[in-house]
Amino acid sequence: MRWLYSRLMQLVQPLLRRKLARRGRLEPGYLQAVPERFAHYAVPAGSGYVWIHAVSLGETRAAAVLLAALRELLPGMRLLLTHGTATGREEGKTLLQPGDVQVWQPWDTAQATQRFLAHFRPLLGILLETEVWPNLVWASQAAGVPLVLANARLSAASARNARRLGWLARPAYRALSAVWAQTEADAQRLRALGAPVRAVFGNLKFDATPDAAQIEQGRLWRAAQARPVVMFASSREGEELWLAQALQAQSLDVQWLVVPRHPQRFEAVAALLQQQGYGVSRRSQWQDGPEPAPIWLGDSLGEMALYYAMSDVVLLGGSFAPLGGQNLIEAAACGCPVVMGPHSFNFAQAAELAIDCGAAFRVEALPQALEQVRALLQSEAQLAAARRAATQFAAAHRGAARNTAQAIVELLR
Repeated sequence: MRWLYSRLMQLVQPLLRRKLARRGRLEPGYLQAVPERFAHYAVPAGSGYVWIHAVSLGETRAAAVLLAALRELLPGMRLLLTHGTATGREEGKTLLQPGDVQVWQPWDTAQATQRFLAHFRPLLGILLETEVWPNLVWASQAAGVPLVLANARLSAASARNARRLGWLARPAYRALSAVWAQTEADAQRLRALGAPVRAVFGNLKFDATPDAAQIEQGRLWRAAQARPVVMFASSREGEELWLAQALQAQSLDVQWLVVPRHPQRFEAVAALLQQQGYGVSRRSQWQDGPEPAPIWLGDSLGEMALYYAMSDVVLLGGSFAPLGGQNLIEAAACGCPVVMGPHSFNFAQAAELAIDCGAAFRVEALPQALEQVRALLQSEAQLAAARRAATQFAAAHRGAARNTAQAIVELLR
């Protein structure tokens, strides 16, 4: 079975190259260092790295807080940082120090994963959240490289899929050296697949500190607005159209800010909103602050703290379409109450905890979300209470980064 999987991954390599070429037309970052995807490197061979794999933007932000804790406990450590997406790689550049290396995650063939490990010879590998690739795990085991899964999560749907592919998933999870889960529910699902769950530490993203300069700038721009600002954060395909249609049915006297989850969609979302009859002012074109328009479009990367600081209430993208929701922790850390749809399985426990303490509100669809926003904005006391609850919720669940870093150091010893 392992041979069949490895053979399949070899055979589909041409499809991966075509996919990278297509994505590269929208995001040029995907065309950068393509040979690295197949473990051919321009950087010299080395050894002694602590390797962190952060596939995309969210995982890279989680890696940032873990890395800060690791550098405190391991002064002088050398980082090997790998990614799967262009946004993750771009964000990861900010984490590098002299002596660190950043490359693409190798495609999961036996040959590529073996070349990757032989080239860099890491002391230990840290996979974040869900990134368990069978050949990467088996090659690490064969090379004597301990491989751990940190900030681990596994939704009920993903667990069912893994059980259906148990011949592939179970040996991969069993071969990990340690797993530290976000929640007890994640831990139970991972244990059922044979994963060596050592502890439940919570979510690393609670330990992220919003950028102070962005917070200050956002609050200044918010203070200059006469109307409340409502943000649709990390919106996904289809949700912007639903928002536009809901607004036509029941308008709110607010300033809308839409921030799409994926940068390759910035142009398409701007065009869609204009086709629906809305003027759009784009963050990338602002000079001294927001320019007047019915909808502001947050078409920049790395400025979510700025956008949250500008906002009174946030709608959570990915939760109105059945996509599992996006990270609501960052919004809470910036003191923003969150209104979410029915789909939040990617952050299930965080969502329920936020609802229980009054930092978030769940609705069935976008029309009901607008009604919830209206209710919050009409009551200064309720809005203020929700903002306090959001801040307290974010502060109450810190500590995963330090605990995870200490566990990693113990494993290295």
